[in-house]
Amino acid sequence: MRVVLASSSPRRRELLRMIGIPHEVMPADVDERYLPHEEPAAHAERLAREKAEAVAARVGDALVIAADTIVVIDGQVLGKPRDTGEAVRMLRRLSNRAHTVHTAVAVRHLDRARSAVESPRVTFRSLDEARIESYVATGEPMDKAGAYGIQGFGATLVSGIEGDYFAVMGLPLHRLILLLEELGVEYRFRGLHLPAAH
Repeated sequence: MRVVLASSSPRRRELLRMIGIPHEVMPADVDERYLPHEEPAAHAERLAREKAEAVAARVGDALVIAADTIVVIDGQVLGKPRDTGEAVRMLRRLSNRAHTVHTAVAVRHLDRARSAVESPRVTFRSLDEARIESYVATGEPMDKAGAYGIQGFGATLVSGIEGDYFAVMGLPLHRLILLLEELGVEYRFRGLHLPAAH
């Protein structure tokens, strides 16, 4: 079956390739502003659902996969840094502390949709100024929520994870497969299969 990823994230593409799901990419353009009093996990899930819905309207009977990732510490959301100075400040704040990564995933096929959120807890090692500045100089933090990427150099900053590692990367694979099963889509290790209706 045709699968469309409603994201331009290289990490999400890499994860789908890793588990053998051929797909095409069609990023969704949705308003990512928060609604009044909206909690971060609920915000991430709403955005994932809206991305899936927006792309589904353009792709007919294709299966759409969408996701959204938010990094939260002390109740504050850390988005993508606007510049290197903000990246440095974010990493100082994460140093030697734990934070939560909320990654929502949504799947949509025809008129049916499912979504869920995984919220792993990530702990950083203690980072001195030289290490922070050296990491920021790699450029890796600049397009990532929370100013780090767990699948790259940022892996060396993390001392522990409680929960789904792939959710920290941006696509919780275990949860994705469960949601697909709820839609009646079978994962067969080299792709997805939609059984004939009985």
